[in-house]
Amino acid sequence: MPRAKTCLTVLLILYSSSLTKDYKGAEYRTIEAFVYGRFEARYKAPVGSGMLASFFTYHEITSSTTWNEIDFEILGRYHDDVQVTSIGPGQKIRNSHQFVKFDPHADFHVYAFEWTPDYIAWFIDGSEVYRQAQDHIQDFQYPQKIMMNIWNPTWAPWAGHWDDRILPLFAYYDWVAYYSYTPDSGSYGTDNNFTLQWKDEFDAWDQTRWQKATHTWAGNGCDFMPENVVFKDGLMILCLTNSSALGHVDKTPPAMLWSRAHKSEVLSHFSEEIDQVSAEMRSNYAIAGVTVVGARLLEDHRTVQLTVDGMAADKNYNLIALNIKDRSPLANRMTGQVLAIHRGKPLAFPVKINVGGDAYADYLPDQEWGPTVEYGHMDGYQGTYAGTLDIAGTDEDSLYQSELHELVIYNIRVPNGDYRVKLKIAENNFKEAGKRLYDIFVEGVQVADDLDVFQTAGANTAYELTAESVTVSDGILDIHFTNLWNFSLLNGLVVEQLSVQGIEGRERTPERFGVQQNYPNPFNATTMIGYDLPSDGETRVTIYDLLGRNRAVVQDGFQRAGSHTIQWTANVPSGVYFYRMEYSNKDRHFSDVKKLLVMK
Repeated sequence: MPRAKTCLTVLLILYSSSLTKDYKGAEYRTIEAFVYGRFEARYKAPVGSGMLASFFTYHEITSSTTWNEIDFEILGRYHDDVQVTSIGPGQKIRNSHQFVKFDPHADFHVYAFEWTPDYIAWFIDGSEVYRQAQDHIQDFQYPQKIMMNIWNPTWAPWAGHWDDRILPLFAYYDWVAYYSYTPDSGSYGTDNNFTLQWKDEFDAWDQTRWQKATHTWAGNGCDFMPENVVFKDGLMILCLTNSSALGHVDKTPPAMLWSRAHKSEVLSHFSEEIDQVSAEMRSNYAIAGVTVVGARLLEDHRTVQLTVDGMAADKNYNLIALNIKDRSPLANRMTGQVLAIHRGKPLAFPVKINVGGDAYADYLPDQEWGPTVEYGHMDGYQGTYAGTLDIAGTDEDSLYQSELHELVIYNIRVPNGDYRVKLKIAENNFKEAGKRLYDIFVEGVQVADDLDVFQTAGANTAYELTAESVTVSDGILDIHFTNLWNFSLLNGLVVEQLSVQGIEGRERTPERFGVQQNYPNPFNATTMIGYDLPSDGETRVTIYDLLGRNRAVVQDGFQRAGSHTIQWTANVPSGVYFYRMEYSNKDRHFSDVKKLLVMK
């Protein structure tokens, strides 16, 4: 994030001798500085919005004109992304967000970069993921120290919003190695141009090689403390804590960060990994007027899925949780917490979003992603162009006159199923090819490789990229942008629903028949009707008017067990209607009737 990172790094030289911030981080750095080489570290970063754990080299400077820095930055907010960055003289930042098919917080991985007079290249688990070899490489000529740190930036668009309930956090480093640049005579790295000089296994603090930092800077939400660099079990552990509990110790009980209802389920997300036994004990949860039927801890060990019965669609509820323990050695236990349950409002299809702009025609306004919204960007910066700017190839000029650039993740909550995703883009800034290159992944599948919108469509021209048959199985459509040169760009999104049958319910078969209230209700065009089937059977959904006349059959035929959602476009006058859901299987027959309101 160039502007964010500039704000954060430009004042690095203003170290403070008065460490008075509420939070305490850590930095470990070599005494010696190096010119060129291959730098490697094996580490695991912690989860958490508003923080990061890094491995990098840095030239200690007295002027920004000699700035040299090469980074791996694993931001706690992403579960499939690693940021790599070079920062040259004048704090010129050139970064790339790399989509990875693993969670960097779940396990250790080897991160390495090669710095030579001709290129800088970044590697993950031995494979090159990104390379810079443009003219700016010649500016990287100053000695740099090897460093690792953990800290909480004060710049939310880059790192995410900070919530200190996630403390303490720990980044685990297994080893660090340095290889000198020895072209034509080495035995390691690209073209065997590097030679191992040393590898530190972090069995203890080698004070002849490393220092523990004691400084901070504007834009850093913590002070670096020596006590937060800990050696234990063959690991070097960097700790991010509050001021009263330094070091590698967790004395804080878990807290619920958010709770969200969907159909007959309530998801509750905790601040840290929690103990499975206490998390899955139904008696540890209560919702007034609602029965908690079951509790299941999901794979992230932080989210509990509650199955509930008796939750009315038109009422607000609070979730009470108590006696939940964390997974730390002290097994800290929460005494009790009450949290409002957010009721999601499913989107009507097609979902159309004016990315980076306000509501426009039938496009929804852009917004920031979070647990209380149905769609939004996690990051990025909004940009607008003059309303008189003519966009070729479209009659939706206003859509393409606003944009979101430097975005990494865009999320949309949808029922599990198959979708068509249309990404609408116009290059309104650069006027030549090669100035903006990026990749796009939709649900982990690459749909754009080295996309150059100017080269593909020209300047100020609408370009539409379509991803066909996108399958969603976790309730969230995820779009990931990997900037390669300059920064990613998006103007609009359209998501069309193709099918939900055969996808819903794969994780959990409903225990009983149930019909949900349609949403939206009232509505003026299209609404969604959801229902749960405990086993395979014949289903029929019929719409009736107040006189009992059949106005539409929305579903009629065999369906598999699971949770299903169907769409009805109301070709009827305004008024009160009823939908009747019928389900039969062998000797079973169930039916339910609910009211809906059409307003045109």
